[in-house]
Amino acid sequence: MRTCIRLLGGIAAATALLIAAYAVAAAIGSRVAVNASWRAPVAGGVTVWVEDNGVHTSIVMPKRAAGVDWTRVFPAGAIRDPRYGGWGHVAVGWGERGFFVGTPTWWDVRPGTIVRAVAGSPDTVLHVEHVAPPVAGRAVRAVVLRPSEYRRLAAFVRASLGEGEPVRGYDGHDAFYPGRGRYDWRTTCNVWTGRAFAFAGVRIGRWTPTAGGVMRWFPR
Repeated sequence: MRTCIRLLGGIAAATALLIAAYAVAAAIGSRVAVNASWRAPVAGGVTVWVEDNGVHTSIVMPKRAAGVDWTRVFPAGAIRDPRYGGWGHVAVGWGERGFFVGTPTWWDVRPGTIVRAVAGSPDTVLHVEHVAPPVAGRAVRAVVLRPSEYRRLAAFVRASLGEGEPVRGYDGHDAFYPGRGRYDWRTTCNVWTGRAFAFAGVRIGRWTPTAGGVMRWFPR
């Protein structure tokens, strides 16, 4: 019995140490900048937004801007209520299917879901919402991009889209599309967001596994 207790205590201590090490690495990685010299354009840019729901970050983009047209890529017919298709923006995030589809908020997180996601999965999705322009605030930050930067951002998002049919999402205005890439503890939904902005040439943390690690780069 004592051996079992010591074993469980050792496992708990090792787990706590790993979590602490991960938190420290995430804090450091999210503070080291890529594209450090980037500054937003003074005029003539395309406004996008970064949203944080406490678990996932997503990128909100105009459906038509700088030669990019999302209406054919993410048609209104893919959502439960196509009336939302008339709204002028799409919010896009990437993640592991089980974790993303099953955890719209922190209250929905389950230990088994976390374990499966951390272990790694090639089953990823893009969560696409048809939305109105958001209002900047604590959980929503506006970012102005040059047209060429917006096109690079859009190219990164397109490259994350897999093959197959979408499935309807949480509500009448959203859907999940098959994604590309493998999700694991190194490559989270928020790392995807950070990489999208890095690919566009925007100043962002080198490794952003948490939502806070993304949002710190876009002050209110």
